[in-house]
Amino acid sequence: PGHRRTGLVVLGPAGDPELEGCRRSLGTDQVLDATVLARRFPGLRLHAGEVAVWDGTGGVLFADRALRAVQDVFRRHGGTLRDGEKVLRIEPGAVLTVTTTAGVYRAPRLIIAAGAWTGALVAPLGLRLPLQPLRINVCYWREKEPGSPSTGRASPCFMALGLSRAPHGVYGLPALEYPGLVKVCYHHGSPTDPEERDRLPPGTPHPDVALLSSFISSYLPGLEPRPAVVETCLYTNTPDEDFILDRHPKFSNIIIGAGFSGHGFKLAPVVGKLLCELSLGEEPSHSTAPFTITRFPGVLQAAL
Repeated sequence: PGHRRTGLVVLGPAGDPELEGCRRSLGTDQVLDATVLARRFPGLRLHAGEVAVWDGTGGVLFADRALRAVQDVFRRHGGTLRDGEKVLRIEPGAVLTVTTTAGVYRAPRLIIAAGAWTGALVAPLGLRLPLQPLRINVCYWREKEPGSPSTGRASPCFMALGLSRAPHGVYGLPALEYPGLVKVCYHHGSPTDPEERDRLPPGTPHPDVALLSSFISSYLPGLEPRPAVVETCLYTNTPDEDFILDRHPKFSNIIIGAGFSGHGFKLAPVVGKLLCELSLGEEPSHSTAPFTITRFPGVLQAAL
């Protein structure tokens, strides 16, 4: 399966607006105090004035399996995947031309969903999108006493919101990728050039890893407070951390999906549907009003 249901604990200060928003949108009154949380999930600890909200429907997507499944469906419908080709140039027109390191493609419509590279790709098309690629440290922390699979119940996912020590939020997933290693990450990073993300000078400080070590000592005492594995990934953030799903303001046959700000993957099926509808000139099945390019000042002037 591409998904495992683990449940989700959202924790933070009582009355925090974001936490309250979670509780309302979940439609649940399952607010857990420190005593109840400790009984149900001994690995998680709350502090004075904090509460947790429980969402029993939460879980983990296995990204590699999800991507394989989507690509298989794409191929079955006649799609072709071209891996390892760098896009060099996009020329607008009634028939668009895309030049890559491997060839030239022409099409009446184009969808650009190039992640951290989107800003550079659309700049020659007269668009200055406010996209900020961030280098994220993805950290895995060793369980002091590895959980026994025979318990039959995986630990839940969690999110910590509204904490002054972690203003962008901390999230965690149970030990599913590496045996005995729990994934706990800070939902933020440092600005980076996507072409240079792995070229970090030795001795570069990692304030977010130090922040996580302190968080783990305080909230997850069953984990070693030093990361066992640190990998990297990229976020591409917009100023409001909402997506861009829109037509190019000048070239209506170019559609852009970008700025997923670290929370886009789980929504990929509906995002793909919306981008497809926009490219075919159909009425989108959901409102795309919050995701327009023109909500950012200065973008249109650059484009026209």
